[in-house]
Amino acid sequence: MKRHVLILGAGFAGLELATRLSETVSDSVDVTLLDRNDAFYFGFSKLEVMLGRQSPDDVLLPYADIAKDGVTFRRETVVGIDPAARRVTTDAGAHDADFLVVAMGADYDMAATPGFEEGGHEYYTLAGAERLRDALADFDGGRVLVSVLGQPFKCPPAPFEGSFLLHEHFTRRGIRDAVRMTTTFPMQRPVPVTGPVSEMFADALAARGIESLPQQLVTGIDPAVREARLASGESLPYDLFVGIPVHRAPEPLAASGLAVNGWVPVDQANLRTRFPQVYALGDVCTGPRTVPKAGIFAESAARVVADDIAAAVTGAAAPEPYEGSGVCYAEFGDGLVSKVQVNFLRGDAPAAERHEPSAAYAAEKAEFGATRRARWFGR
Repeated sequence: MKRHVLILGAGFAGLELATRLSETVSDSVDVTLLDRNDAFYFGFSKLEVMLGRQSPDDVLLPYADIAKDGVTFRRETVVGIDPAARRVTTDAGAHDADFLVVAMGADYDMAATPGFEEGGHEYYTLAGAERLRDALADFDGGRVLVSVLGQPFKCPPAPFEGSFLLHEHFTRRGIRDAVRMTTTFPMQRPVPVTGPVSEMFADALAARGIESLPQQLVTGIDPAVREARLASGESLPYDLFVGIPVHRAPEPLAASGLAVNGWVPVDQANLRTRFPQVYALGDVCTGPRTVPKAGIFAESAARVVADDIAAAVTGAAAPEPYEGSGVCYAEFGDGLVSKVQVNFLRGDAPAAERHEPSAAYAAEKAEFGATRRARWFGR
């Protein structure tokens, strides 16, 4: 009899896990892949929407296109999780599983920063990227403030990619001299993986005339007077406020018993939770050592989980431990993309190799997206 694998969430983690299980043990498992949405999009696509280079219809990949042996996709919203029984309740019914994998990602808490919903912009959602695109069309100059509103957040380079691309946008419009750009973030330095990686981003901000204010947290904004309040008690004026919203785990996890301090703790070697045959991976999980919330790390974790489930089902050898490794591409504007090859768990400290922005890495990034579209959606 086939074993049932239930995957909650169809992002990088869920898509790669379902695909790998289909490739390796489709004769031994049936996979149900659940997501509340009807389509997937790459996180970097939101930057293209923000700049008006692509529309949401251009970047959406419908889950209906998934055609993998042994995999069934269902559009359902999870409302309850019983990890001890491996039973999940949705808005359409209930599912029981032999193996339960929580890959629901992180949600955004827009209300966590007072004034942000009423007077701020963001590009971490497609709808937000569209609204910011429209706001940029009417913006002719002034003070632009790009602020990270909390930690942890998805994709460490993304706040700085946004600043670089806004700089490019204003330059191409011929209004850069009329724009004062500032970025604030609660970390000691941008993209704090290693010193050389941080320096690459810090130097790029400085070269573009973007003021950088590290270890500064915006706790609220006042849209009436266009001021951002800092945790230090000071305030910063703005004409256009762009925030990276506070992140939180999806609602059903709070009552499930899986989450601790908001996120799901796992054994980082194999992504297992404290409940037998229940895993958590991607943005929703946490461990003794920090691995950023980014798709590439969720994807590599999914391969470990797939092979761990396959080992349990077939008796094959257990996989090598998860290393938190991957390649990150970051937009620097003007068609230039950097590459960082990083490993977070193999040694005593993160190891990373930085590659300076170039057109060649822009081509690599395009190929990165194309190969995954083909692998997951058959495109």
